[in-house]
Amino acid sequence: MSEIIIYSTNDGKTKLEVTLENENIWLNQKQIAELYGKTKSTVSEHISNIFDEEELNIGSSVRKFRTVQLEGSREVEREVDFYNLDMIIAIGFRVRSRSGTQFRKWANETLKEYIVKGFVMDDERLKNPPVVGSSVPDYFDEMLERIRDIRSSERRMYLRVREIFTMAKDYDPTWSETTKFFQTIQNKLHFAITKMTAGELIAKRADHTKENMGLTSWNKEEIRSSDVTVTKNYLNESEIEELNRIVVMWLDYAEDHAKRREQVLLKDWQIKLDSFLQFNERNVLDNLGNITKKEADSKAKDEYKKYSIKRREAKERIGEIETIQVLEDLAKKGK
Repeated sequence: MSEIIIYSTNDGKTKLEVTLENENIWLNQKQIAELYGKTKSTVSEHISNIFDEEELNIGSSVRKFRTVQLEGSREVEREVDFYNLDMIIAIGFRVRSRSGTQFRKWANETLKEYIVKGFVMDDERLKNPPVVGSSVPDYFDEMLERIRDIRSSERRMYLRVREIFTMAKDYDPTWSETTKFFQTIQNKLHFAITKMTAGELIAKRADHTKENMGLTSWNKEEIRSSDVTVTKNYLNESEIEELNRIVVMWLDYAEDHAKRREQVLLKDWQIKLDSFLQFNERNVLDNLGNITKKEADSKAKDEYKKYSIKRREAKERIGEIETIQVLEDLAKKGK
């Protein structure tokens, strides 16, 4: 059992001893009633309605935990139903009480911040991690890894590098060399991790005969043509983690120079990047590579066309099998 704050009310009485299992929070009906300032019978009624309306599933929302409770003058051990965080939140949107109203205000503010900003953070919880041995999980490392992954995404990195380049005396936003220079930086960072430029990596790993065409990640449920020209989509988990770290380190290094208003020419950034990679004992690219990004993208799109044909044929085969199964089932029923 561990203490965790679900949300804070004005009176500060929202700290509850809760059960943590499989990274989920569980409360029994008595605790939920205490949380929202209602009776157990009211909470029980809301739970029944939530299940009747199929808002939540009983199997995933309820767990039995063995607890010791005082009955008269005796301590009795019994199995008690506990409800997960999904149920706790669902009840919070239904109860009519001061605490319930406060919960909904908190939930709406949290949701609004997420919709407007794209993220929500519990600063105090992150600043004060659980003590050693606590059963309360700490997601700080996961948060850092996700931030590194976001910062090293191609679009986010391009925008940040462009902002840094504006500090250079010879920067010209209309200059085609600026885009070309960004590609050079991108190639150097990929080479530092894989010993391949962005173009070489795509050309080598884009293969319609491989599962998912050799991609390890993509945006939608199915791979699309826009996914096959993104270099990072071909990296394995360890390569992505390594690339994220080195990109974030370099961005911090470059931003530090820019913030101090150091006058650096665009050509000097390439020298600084090479020095940065050498200092961190990484592979340093000293040429343009064997294949351009444009050539690699063309090859990847050709592979995607072949892959799309294979995928469509596979779907048709599955459809035929399912149709035959339906017809066989109908035949067995005499239809």
